[in-house]
Amino acid sequence: MSDSLDLLDYDEEEMAEMPVAKKPKKDVKGSYVSIHSSGFRDFLLKPEILRAIADCGFEHPSEVQHECIPQAVLGMDIVCQAKSGMGKTAVFVLSTLQQLEPKESVPYVLVMCHSRELAFQISKEYERFAKYLPELRIAVYFGGLAIEADEKSLKDKLPHIIVGTPGRILGLVRSKMLNLKNIKHFVLDECDQMLEQISMRRDVQEINRATPHAKQVMMFSATLSKDMRALCKKFMQDPMEIYVDDESKLTLHGLQQHYVDLKGNAKNRKLTELLDVLEFNQVVIFVKSIQRCVALAKLLTEQNFPAVDIHRGMMQEERLQRYQEFKDFQKRILVATNLFVRGLDIERVNIVFNYDMPDSTDTYLHRVARAGRFGTKGLAISFLSAEGDRHVLTEVQSRFDVNITELPAQIDLSTYIEGR
Repeated sequence: MSDSLDLLDYDEEEMAEMPVAKKPKKDVKGSYVSIHSSGFRDFLLKPEILRAIADCGFEHPSEVQHECIPQAVLGMDIVCQAKSGMGKTAVFVLSTLQQLEPKESVPYVLVMCHSRELAFQISKEYERFAKYLPELRIAVYFGGLAIEADEKSLKDKLPHIIVGTPGRILGLVRSKMLNLKNIKHFVLDECDQMLEQISMRRDVQEINRATPHAKQVMMFSATLSKDMRALCKKFMQDPMEIYVDDESKLTLHGLQQHYVDLKGNAKNRKLTELLDVLEFNQVVIFVKSIQRCVALAKLLTEQNFPAVDIHRGMMQEERLQRYQEFKDFQKRILVATNLFVRGLDIERVNIVFNYDMPDSTDTYLHRVARAGRFGTKGLAISFLSAEGDRHVLTEVQSRFDVNITELPAQIDLSTYIEGR
């Protein structure tokens, strides 16, 4: 790849008094490290759920699952900050499935998140863990697709579990096609992303007002500031609170992190050199704009690398198709904007590149967490070329108490490949 083919430098353009929820609950404060159970069976889950968990090959809950699930299945409100890749999604999926005893064909569970791809993934997690509960109906609603199809599906048969993005859910509520008066479980995943944005926060508030006062509320994210924690709690009544106050615990133990100092026009050659010499299952490469995403994927494909790109400029059907191709291992390299940063879980990813360094420590954490999921090994490599890149790297090392070193000439395979 020619060094002269430098990528165009574009930046991608990519929330009213809070309502107070509901019935009082026992005040329980959680600590991140306490352990309640040694296996999923100790949670006394339904046999059908345990069977599905076994089918997935899961045996031992993570720390956050140990801490949250025993309280979540009792209907407690929960606000939880825990590091990426440690199974927060399973907390609310398993606990809501456990509590769900549908007597009518009405929605009982509402889960919302900030992106369409994450909504799609969460719906698939519900399907996976509810495979032996055939009476449960699960639906996902998000923008980018015609709302008429969603309205028709709601007319035909109401789902028991709804996953979606706030904009589309609110649209269905306002059109009277979706009635939330029977909701018993209200979940926000990556809650800070929805509540930090004023417009999305207002959507969430309006949707919350359409649900019953007495319900379980659960909110999750890997990054929650003290102000955001207080905001989340305004939706709840005496929630169980799980925070990783020591931010160094937010980084992933099995993840090796390095940087490369280079000029912007040398990024392409260095990237292809590394893709040639490193062993990988799947790779995610993060760039800062749609234009750079498209151009880099094209350049990699021309160099015979099995690359695919995902960004906001695509039609929704195409984004979901490409996401599924990557998840199904049909493509091994994904070039993405920050659209793909949060929550999306591709278990084979073991290398992440910051082709363009992010502009915040939060975004860095969420990006590199795509590798090293659930305590596995992984490798993160950041290219430093712009003036502010090294400043962000210094902030990352200080905030998370991690030593990010210059990329060595050779990397021991055993440090980033499982079983080596």
